[in-house]
Amino acid sequence: MMEKRYEEYAYVLDFLPHGRPGMRPPGRASYRAGALVQLIGEEFFTLLEALVREGVLLKLNDRVYVGKNARKEITYIIGRVGYNELTVAARMELPTVISRIVLNREKWFVNFFNTARAITPRMHALELIPGIGKKYMWQVINERERHPFESFENLQKRTELPNPVKLITKRVLEELSGDSKYRLFTRAH
Repeated sequence: MMEKRYEEYAYVLDFLPHGRPGMRPPGRASYRAGALVQLIGEEFFTLLEALVREGVLLKLNDRVYVGKNARKEITYIIGRVGYNELTVAARMELPTVISRIVLNREKWFVNFFNTARAITPRMHALELIPGIGKKYMWQVINERERHPFESFENLQKRTELPNPVKLITKRVLEELSGDSKYRLFTRAH
């Protein structure tokens, strides 16, 4: 059996100092009132909701520890949430935070471009990224065979691919909002 992996760090999408307005989310156990935060995980783009330690104020984009050990800002991870359970503010913040994560993990994503393979006989993983059709896919494949890409800038120069960070961000948003059958960068909710 594969070891269950959790997010270690997450970024704040919305901070609700008085909890959720109205009632608790359907199907959720009741939890004490208090500051609530909606987050996106740094490694798997997991959408989470958590209780904030009393007296702690968090700002949008703050990076907080959500792992298994003692947490400074978070007292309790309530659980995973779906895209539609995010507040309007959290959804608006999502593209900015995803872009930041993609930039911070540039090596990992550049490696994706260096190693992506076909998913089915007719579809390549690269084609699942918005803006990449057959033409760009072949440019990426041909260039990476000559020499692996070293950075987003290197990838862009050699393939004329438009802004890779923006394209990956769009793909992650599609996966989170449930608009895609295949998952390249996120885990199923």
